[in-house]
Amino acid sequence: MTRLLLSLCFLVLLSSYSKAQGLHTIKGRTIDTASTTLLSGTSVAVLNAKDSTLVKFTRTTENGSFELSGIKNGKFILLVSYPKYADFVDHFSLDSTTQVKDYGKINLTGMAKILADVIIKGNRTAIKIKGDTTEFDPKAYNIEPNSKVEDLIKQFPGFQVDKDGKITAQGKTVPKVLVDGEEFFGDDPTLVTKNLRADMVESVQLYDKASDQASFTGIDDGEKTKTLNIKLKEDKKNGYFGKVQGGYGTKDFYQGQAMFNKFWGKKKFSAYGILGNNGTVGLGWDDRDKYSGSSGLTMTDDGGMYFSYGGGDDFDSYDGRYNGQGLPVARTGGLHFDNKWNKDKESINTNYKIGSIRVKGNNSVISQNNLSSGTQYTNSNEDFDKDMFRQKLDVTYELKIDTTLTMKVSVDGALKKSNSTNSFKTETTNATNDILNSSKRDLSNEVDDQNFNMNVLFTKKLKKKGRTLSLNLNQSINKSNGEGYLNSLNTSLKQTGLVDSLTNQLKENDITNNSFKLNAAYTEPLSKTLTLVMNYGLTLMNGKSDRRSFNQSASGRYDILDTVYSNNFELNQTINQGGAIFNYKKGKTVINFGSKFSGVNFKQDDVYHNRTYIRNFVNYMPQASYQYRFSQQKSFRLNYNGNTNQPSLDQLQPVRLNNDPFNVVEGNQDLRPSFRSSVNASYNSYKVLTSQSIWLSASYSFTANPIISDVTTDGVGKSTYRYINYNDKMQTNYYLYGQFGRKVKFLNMDVGVNVDVNGNSSYNFITVDKIRTLNNTKNYTYGGGLNVSKYKEKKYNFYVRFGPTYNISRVSVGSNSDGIGYSGYFYGNLQLPAKFEISSDGDYQYNGKTQVLNKSFERFIWNASLGKKFFKSENLKFSLTVNDILNQNVGFNRTATNTSISETRNTTIQRYFMFSVSWDFNKMGGVKTQK
Repeated sequence: MTRLLLSLCFLVLLSSYSKAQGLHTIKGRTIDTASTTLLSGTSVAVLNAKDSTLVKFTRTTENGSFELSGIKNGKFILLVSYPKYADFVDHFSLDSTTQVKDYGKINLTGMAKILADVIIKGNRTAIKIKGDTTEFDPKAYNIEPNSKVEDLIKQFPGFQVDKDGKITAQGKTVPKVLVDGEEFFGDDPTLVTKNLRADMVESVQLYDKASDQASFTGIDDGEKTKTLNIKLKEDKKNGYFGKVQGGYGTKDFYQGQAMFNKFWGKKKFSAYGILGNNGTVGLGWDDRDKYSGSSGLTMTDDGGMYFSYGGGDDFDSYDGRYNGQGLPVARTGGLHFDNKWNKDKESINTNYKIGSIRVKGNNSVISQNNLSSGTQYTNSNEDFDKDMFRQKLDVTYELKIDTTLTMKVSVDGALKKSNSTNSFKTETTNATNDILNSSKRDLSNEVDDQNFNMNVLFTKKLKKKGRTLSLNLNQSINKSNGEGYLNSLNTSLKQTGLVDSLTNQLKENDITNNSFKLNAAYTEPLSKTLTLVMNYGLTLMNGKSDRRSFNQSASGRYDILDTVYSNNFELNQTINQGGAIFNYKKGKTVINFGSKFSGVNFKQDDVYHNRTYIRNFVNYMPQASYQYRFSQQKSFRLNYNGNTNQPSLDQLQPVRLNNDPFNVVEGNQDLRPSFRSSVNASYNSYKVLTSQSIWLSASYSFTANPIISDVTTDGVGKSTYRYINYNDKMQTNYYLYGQFGRKVKFLNMDVGVNVDVNGNSSYNFITVDKIRTLNNTKNYTYGGGLNVSKYKEKKYNFYVRFGPTYNISRVSVGSNSDGIGYSGYFYGNLQLPAKFEISSDGDYQYNGKTQVLNKSFERFIWNASLGKKFFKSENLKFSLTVNDILNQNVGFNRTATNTSISETRNTTIQRYFMFSVSWDFNKMGGVKTQK
């Protein structure tokens, strides 16, 4: 009897416990969007999604909060209503994995503002547009278990995410992704979008991020970056999450990735590591050395000049980029930490990265140079092996000294070591296949780079409203030390026949650039609608470029200095810059106009030859912009920018090089500056109810007194380049981009069309057999496309884009090269029973024949994977992936420049199979969700 009573009690307790486990609580708080007033007495109803019958009802308390409990599993609708406010409507589901549904703050918008600031919530649309910011509400989109931010933003109208994770929004690339407004590894946005879980996100904001100074003054300085800001839910800011993934495939391809993130309070800590040879590099080297380049000198915005590291002599420091050319092996990792304290008056953001990448491969190029005397054909082949190791640390500290004064200090430093070897074989022939010249070159190079930058920004709000003062100080030090060997055998056709010349040299480069910059900006409100912004800048710069070439002596050592191909330059500059910008704001109109001037005192000493070169010049930079906002969802913008372009040192007095004797550059110290004017216009419109978006942008620029090349080519294919000013014609560039998209109800699909047009016209002189001819090159590209996408919850999703392009290349000397092309892209995902899924993507490219290139090119890169998810949270996944199923991934590119047209093919990653396992783990808000 006792056992029977105990059993009955146990069953009753078990039944009560099971019943309690199947009941849920819903809570939240209502607030006025505009005034942040708490809305007490708001009616809150829970309805059955199937028939809209009432399940639960309550009203909010005095502090605007509400709580509904005892709700069973199922699909429901939350309806929040308050007099003279727009209703809040949300569809949601409750199951055994969700005990508490917390909406947090529910922002209600007054009906008086609803036309200017729209919030519509439903199964597919939740967009808020305010000012220049577009905000997306994830609750209105489908979030699969364990899906990532990348899966979420693919559903946003006007967004595209390619197979590599590159984000395009409103026709522009998004290079920066923030988390709660803070940098998160900065230069590699995919670290956020591919790892952060979608169910952690409160909202996603898209906007053009202004510079620190512009954000403070409120005056547009033209420096903007398209940015995504991922705002996290409050209950997801306490806990940890991460991901571990590994895979191995045929042809010894492999990959491994791991990431760990811990959030507690206002602190964030993250660590990641990537290892692989399948093209997943995740290096994010976009913030590589700021002054690297291929020319002898790099110009800065204020007219200053830096010595570049490479100098155009093929001894450049490898920057660590992988663009699909070659076979890469990448190893990289990083740490991130940020925190706010002292009532948010102080904050710190730090990032440390360490990594290496090695790329090996081959490039082959066929080119055709069309001259008035005939055509020259060049075939070249390059084998390369490039390796780089880099460490970088950056720290940003911000202190709000008081309510009017703020200090922001940013420090970063990087150490980089690169090694590279290149082997070139080149042959140039004429129309009858006679050899004009040939070259065999072997280069090896080792470079050590050191970079340091420090920036301090002070901002001060003065007593008068709108009156501000800011001071920016910057110090940068960049050093590069390189050593390499050049071995070349060059053959050219002479009257006596083919003649050989041999070069065997050691190259040593020692390059240093230092700069100190000061910039002060002052804003003065002249009236309620007009503000004046004045700025003054001082820049002190100096640099040293010591490049030595040594020939081999009888002892076998490289100890004979080649004074012809050696140089030692020292550079000193003082730059004074001043300017005034007027800002007019009234109603829906914003106008900016004004100009900047910079005076540059330039002095360069040629140490080897005891010569000094002095050049003083003034740069003029007028600017104007007009913006009219018809509504929060529709605006028009028109910009004008002008700037003086000074000739570079490479054009004035280039460094003598012997790496390529068949292409030689001579200087022209009589060069004068050119002036470039650019006009840009853009229009955007978005209709929330129909998900209709229109994005239009156009640009036209023209350069007066342009600096153009004057090329003399002899009978053996040697070209000598010299730069001159050309007053009679202007060089022009233009582009037009248009995108229209909307949801088609009867198809239940998102459909979009786009048009892309661009073109340019340039000039150069060609001298052959002492006959000098002006060549006009015109390149035009016309393209368009149609895209269709659909998302069916827990069943399938797909995106398809396809369209033609027509390229026109016209030259006044030589042959034209026009051709049609097609391109397409798709990705899709199909959910199968038993938690299986199929994913696939494809990239199609077709380039037709031209008058010069008589072969068409066609390529379809198709990838697919079969995956199986495990556990209720679906956080363990096994996948079988096939990369490049049709084995058509051939590196290919066509270019047309002046009289030359070339086609490049290169080594790249082709078909392989890979089996991989991934595990996502998390514990957020005190509730462990992994199984």
